[in-house]
Amino acid sequence: MIRIVTWLAAVVVISVLQAGDRVSGVHPLSKSTFAVTDEKGAKRIVDLSGQDYIVVSLREKGADGAAYAIDKDGVVWWAAPVSSGAKGHETPSGIFTIWRKERFYMSKAHPDPNGVNNMDFSLWFTHRGHAIHMGNDNAMSHGCIHVGEKGAASMFRWAKKGETKVVVTREHFLPFVYDDLKKSGYKENKDTPAHIKAYLREMKPEKGGDSAY
Repeated sequence: MIRIVTWLAAVVVISVLQAGDRVSGVHPLSKSTFAVTDEKGAKRIVDLSGQDYIVVSLREKGADGAAYAIDKDGVVWWAAPVSSGAKGHETPSGIFTIWRKERFYMSKAHPDPNGVNNMDFSLWFTHRGHAIHMGNDNAMSHGCIHVGEKGAASMFRWAKKGETKVVVTREHFLPFVYDDLKKSGYKENKDTPAHIKAYLREMKPEKGGDSAY
């Protein structure tokens, strides 16, 4: 069953022009296909069809500020607004595999002074400490992906250690899933910021989600 939150519009509404303008190492070609450039400039095409994966379009200029959970059938079953690394702590681009999960966790590098867990529902996708976890999706991070409680909890329960992929891109992913979201009830409204309305006017949704960009 497709699960879509009532605040689905926030997937588009909360995208903010912030934190870094580094050249993306991951260029979406379709809902499931990505062109990846490594640190040495070598390029390859990665097709995630038939796999569970989470696409994080970072909260930076030129991206969505949202995470999209996509199952093996190609269904976008969850979408949530996110924040990501602030300038100087940018979240790395790439395609990763979740290698660790922790339901309750306090950051060792940046502990909360009040002793409250600040990385619950953690899904680690790099060995340098980058994780998707519950946090303030309006506050930029030290490199992690902050997701609200509902989104973080749902993705945590669904994601499998050693299997589920995490795609981090500095580019828009919305054109490939916009039709999916509309079918699930997304509608632009009066609260949608002006820059997002402008993007939606110029954006051309990719019919079917898997045609070339």
